[in-house]
Amino acid sequence: MDFCYGHTCALKDITLTVPDRQVTAFIGPSGCGKSTLLRCVNRMNDEIPGARVTRGTVHVSGVDIHQRSVDVVKLRREVGMVFQKSNPFPYSIFDNVAFGLQLHGLVKRAELRDTVEQALRDAALWNEVKDRLHESALSLSGGQQQRLCIARSLAVKPRVILMDEPCSALDPIATAKVEDLIRTLREQFCIVIVTHSMQQATRVSDQTAFFYLGELVEFADTMTIFGNPANKLTEDYIRGTFS
Repeated sequence: MDFCYGHTCALKDITLTVPDRQVTAFIGPSGCGKSTLLRCVNRMNDEIPGARVTRGTVHVSGVDIHQRSVDVVKLRREVGMVFQKSNPFPYSIFDNVAFGLQLHGLVKRAELRDTVEQALRDAALWNEVKDRLHESALSLSGGQQQRLCIARSLAVKPRVILMDEPCSALDPIATAKVEDLIRTLREQFCIVIVTHSMQQATRVSDQTAFFYLGELVEFADTMTIFGNPANKLTEDYIRGTFS
């Protein structure tokens, strides 16, 4: 796949298969195309004028997501997104998680509370907020807000969860909780995480892809990438001698 912003090619000849029920990390220097590729998977780049796939296709569960028959709203429900900065809605904790369920009409009203509870449990947040469900989500700590956003994604039962530097704004304790959550969620979902932290990639991912100047340099299991990379560029980057 090639992807361009106007006349500028941001991704060139990208070919990779991301496995289900594993965590795949995208690493590389700033501006190498990691986040652009992540946003290709749920077509969030569609919102940028002039941004387009110029060659190739993106498939999710065997479906070409750029077919005219694809419902983009449904695609973004099936491919959830967690951003660098937590973005809870200015509603209650309960209503944040219930929002997507109600928007898409996914559950009956009588089932709503149980579904919200399960999403909060899956996001390892229930015990911390079960007595505060009708308080503002903005009253939560940064780490709790990020896990709330993960719960909001989980509630609509996605197939894939995309995470764009989900811990970059968090302190070490909150980061550890999110990483623990990622390791748990890998048992149910395909997870792709963009991270600038080599340590985080080694802690949470099964596969790692290294990008440089819009190209995929190397893609292998994480132990191989960090222990015995095949490409000199990859080795220099993870050893900190990259320039």
